[in-house]
Amino acid sequence: MIEPALYTGTHMPGWLWCGQVGFRLFVSHRRLAKYKRLRPARVQWALDSGGFSELSLFGEWRTSPREYAAAVARYDAGIGRLEWAAPQDWMCEPHITAKTGLTPEEHQRRTVANFLELGAWWPQLSDEECPFMPVLQAAPGDADGYLRCAEMYEAAGVHLAEFPVVGVGTVCRIQDTALIGRVARALRGLDLALHWFGVKLTGLSEIWPPEESADSLTSFDSMAWSYEARRMPRLPGCRHSGNCANCPVAAGRWRDRVLATAGALERRGWQGELFSETGEAA
Repeated sequence: MIEPALYTGTHMPGWLWCGQVGFRLFVSHRRLAKYKRLRPARVQWALDSGGFSELSLFGEWRTSPREYAAAVARYDAGIGRLEWAAPQDWMCEPHITAKTGLTPEEHQRRTVANFLELGAWWPQLSDEECPFMPVLQAAPGDADGYLRCAEMYEAAGVHLAEFPVVGVGTVCRIQDTALIGRVARALRGLDLALHWFGVKLTGLSEIWPPEESADSLTSFDSMAWSYEARRMPRLPGCRHSGNCANCPVAAGRWRDRVLATAGALERRGWQGELFSETGEAA
């Protein structure tokens, strides 16, 4: 089985080119958009559209599809090494749908429509291959809802199996590992290369079971290291002020620990779960 790629989330887009990290990064458009000067990346990375923040704040997308597509084209040209970019998808957590006043089904419809619109804008902005990937959305734990969202893409002429990665959204705040497993089992039947957005590390055993021959997990991202570091003393030798919540050393150590633990769990059949050093689920 191929080991999935871990994209380490960071609030510091400058890590892309600073030379202090040697692993894949997950960077938000909302952070990166503030940078007037871009430099060539030294690591591979993926772009988060910042949808959770935008919908939480405004109950709608204030950034137009053309504006977002133009920004991604700028990043692709000025930074490079961009592996893929998330569309302006519509998350389906209850507090998000309460903010927008729309149903999860409407969020799914708008997610598919936005993916199509971004793809239509891209050739007018760049000669490079379109980096946007489709993302599946549904109410938390609604396995059938994710399948319906996949059907919406297919009905719109988007053949998910042709994409190198398909995102799975609305999972980062699911606390029940069994719900993650239910969604993973349903999506496994689609035989897609999946990226799980912000999945709880305790849920990896559900979406990455060693007994499965088909990969249900191609990649995932996490900011858990930063939340953990915020609660921990500064690492010995670090000269920055405050804690290590934005420290590349802390991020690297956390990443190494996660991958080592994942490997150990896989070798013994995922007995137990992944926890942070603080004893709290990541």
